[in-house]
Amino acid sequence: MGKARATGARPKAPGAPAGARGGRARPNPNPFEVKVNRQKFQVLGRKTRHDVGQPGVSRARAIQKRTQTLLKEYKERDKANVFVDKRFGEYNSSLSAEEKMLRRFALEQQRHHEKRNIYNLNEDEELTHYGQSLADIEKLNDIVDSDSDPEERGTLSAELTAAHFGGGEQPHKRTAQQLGPEAERPRSRKELIEELIAKSKQEKRERQAQREDALELTEKLDRDWREIQGLLARRPPQAQSRAQEKPQPDAYDRAVRELGFEMKAQPSERMKTEEELAKEEQERLRRLEAERVRRMLGTGEDQDSKAPAHMSADDLSDGFVLDKDDRRLLSYQDGKMNVQEEQSGEASDGGNSEEEEEEEEEEAEDSGGSDSHSDLECGEESAEESEQPEQAPRQPPGGREARDAARTELPYTFAAPESSEDLRALLTGRSVEEQLLVVERIQKCHHPSLAAGNKAKLEKLFGFLLEYVGELAAEDPPDLRVIDRLVVPLYNLCQMFPEAASEAVRFVLRDAMHEMEGAVEAKGRAAFPGLDVLVYLKIAGLLFPTSDLWHPVVTPALVCLSQLLTKCPVLSLADVVKGLFVCCVFLDYVSLSQRFIPELVNFLLGVLYVAAPNQPGPGCTLVPPFRPRGKHSELLVVSDEGDAATWQTGSLSLRWASARCTQTEAEANHTRLSCLAVCLALVRRCVRLYGTLPAFHDLMRPLRALLAQHLAGGHHPRELQELCRSALADIKAQERRYQPLVCERSKPVPLKLFTPRLVKV
Repeated sequence: MGKARATGARPKAPGAPAGARGGRARPNPNPFEVKVNRQKFQVLGRKTRHDVGQPGVSRARAIQKRTQTLLKEYKERDKANVFVDKRFGEYNSSLSAEEKMLRRFALEQQRHHEKRNIYNLNEDEELTHYGQSLADIEKLNDIVDSDSDPEERGTLSAELTAAHFGGGEQPHKRTAQQLGPEAERPRSRKELIEELIAKSKQEKRERQAQREDALELTEKLDRDWREIQGLLARRPPQAQSRAQEKPQPDAYDRAVRELGFEMKAQPSERMKTEEELAKEEQERLRRLEAERVRRMLGTGEDQDSKAPAHMSADDLSDGFVLDKDDRRLLSYQDGKMNVQEEQSGEASDGGNSEEEEEEEEEEAEDSGGSDSHSDLECGEESAEESEQPEQAPRQPPGGREARDAARTELPYTFAAPESSEDLRALLTGRSVEEQLLVVERIQKCHHPSLAAGNKAKLEKLFGFLLEYVGELAAEDPPDLRVIDRLVVPLYNLCQMFPEAASEAVRFVLRDAMHEMEGAVEAKGRAAFPGLDVLVYLKIAGLLFPTSDLWHPVVTPALVCLSQLLTKCPVLSLADVVKGLFVCCVFLDYVSLSQRFIPELVNFLLGVLYVAAPNQPGPGCTLVPPFRPRGKHSELLVVSDEGDAATWQTGSLSLRWASARCTQTEAEANHTRLSCLAVCLALVRRCVRLYGTLPAFHDLMRPLRALLAQHLAGGHHPRELQELCRSALADIKAQERRYQPLVCERSKPVPLKLFTPRLVKV
């Protein structure tokens, strides 16, 4: 035992063979280490493996498998590629060098043969039939043997019989006469094919003849049937034929037939995009402008076509084609040549035509003498013009009128203006239609889809056009008709570039507000701005939505309008006209949103106050910018009854808003009455718009008092009295519809009581 421990060898197990060494003997497995794989169900006929697992054997197999796989991968972990020697017998020591070379050569030849003949089937094999090659049979050059003729099988040929049994007579000594016509020589393949083709053509002709005969017989039968068909037909009596008439179709049947015969929808062309339409419009305008310039310079299309085309030295002029036959039919009468009468008309004006033809020939010779290149022609023409400025070019008759008309015609293409002065130079002195046409052509020639910088040009065009509208409004008198028509291109540009348009309008309104605030800080009050600012406010309501709760342009415009009605005092008749215009713009702004504007109602109440001849009672109180006392407290009072009698209802002209416009006394009285009529119309609009609002009902009392006591009297014209009565009727109707605000009635909430909760069991 001590030796075994020292050496570390395991003692022999009892029952082991004597000759076996201790290291090679397989120990008995420990029954506690044996793993039994039990099956849940036993299936008949199924062979089970690994029912009992031996840990020692499985461990040795696992180590061997790891050595062959994981160890090999571990050794080759840093290698990019592996060279494998696949030479036959390289590591076989039982083969000699000569045997290896022979076996390798045989394998190489085998691979080469397989690759070469992979798609060649039976290349080296020759197929036969009864000992004869099939390739020779297909050529049809051989004599039909005995196998193909079962009747003559086993017989000998005449030549063979004569050669062997003819008694010594040679077959070649016989002549063709002795052999007879029955002897035939063997036919070649070409002769057989020609015979086959002739037979097929003959059969085709026979079939065609049979088909034609059948068609003739069919037509003859049809003719005979038509002749006897009338004899077989029996016509019914007229009464029965009427009874057998088809019934008339009803409305449904007629509608179905109409739908059946109705024209089907035809496929239309694809709708073009906005970029394609802009490109076509630009090309059309450029083409029209080129034609206008050509007419203005007096160069016609016929003159351009007379210039000879450039011909190279290798041109053979083989493309010459006669447009018409110019040959004339000649006849002789009494020994003289007689020409057709059609040429008499040409001979009548022969002088002019001959001169024109001579001129054309001279021009052609001059132009054809040199090579007709465009750059050389331009240089020569410029040199001739510089050398002979006094000699004017000869023009065809009527060219001066065409040139004058082309000069007065509006150009079709315009350059984008770089400043407001450029736009003013393009539009000044033109009619309204021409100004609109100029702006439209500028937009079409510089559409954003045509070039990269056109967007910035059109954005600048909106600002220049807005400034031009302000200049027209500041003139005396203002050209309101042109302003009204220019709103359309402004709207189109605003839809294309809303951000640039809103920035331009805000810039104008910001300047106006800064001026008004500066005047208020300096003088304590500010006068009404010019008509250009009022027009800008009106245009802002047309270009942008006014019903939004907040808008970057409309909201500042509303603030500006309210500031004008509260901080600008009414000191003249022009101020009243401007204030009423601001009230109209204000109502247009709030017509959809129905916002209540107290400044608007207060200004209308002040206008009615200054129009009352008698001072109202203590119930009427005024707020700035109106004053209850002073020289401007009766600004709209008309004392002349004659002017009141001659006044007629009409629209209030904005030309009276200018302080530079002078009026006579009659015109001033008529303007006062027109202002009062406009104010009453605005009051009616306010009553209909704000009639149900509680805040407006507080202002209805002074309005009703002014209309009933002071303005509905007999000293005003009949039309104004009718307006006052209609306004009072609207106020009374709205008072019936008005319901004061009350708190919402709700059921009182009872107090919480500490009553025990009873639950039934």
